[in-house]
Amino acid sequence: MAICSHLSALTKLIPAAEYACPECVALGDTWVHLRVCQTCGHIGCCDNSKNKHATKHFHATEHPIIISAEPGEQWAWCYVDEQMAEY
Repeated sequence: MAICSHLSALTKLIPAAEYACPECVALGDTWVHLRVCQTCGHIGCCDNSKNKHATKHFHATEHPIIISAEPGEQWAWCYVDEQMAEY
């Protein structure tokens, strides 16, 4: 299967500026895993987290690609094409 155009256009990764979901922190909530938007650097919690801030960010902005902010994980996800790629 060919990689989608969004993932293939990814040339430089934006790392997490900090290891925290700012929206969860503001709510006093916790998260399971963190994701980083590759368009703007927004850090949001994953879909296994109560608030699903990474996916909410996609729906609000249509920024297509996130990467995992978890240590040891090296993958990207395209929301638009529902495709994953390891790097």
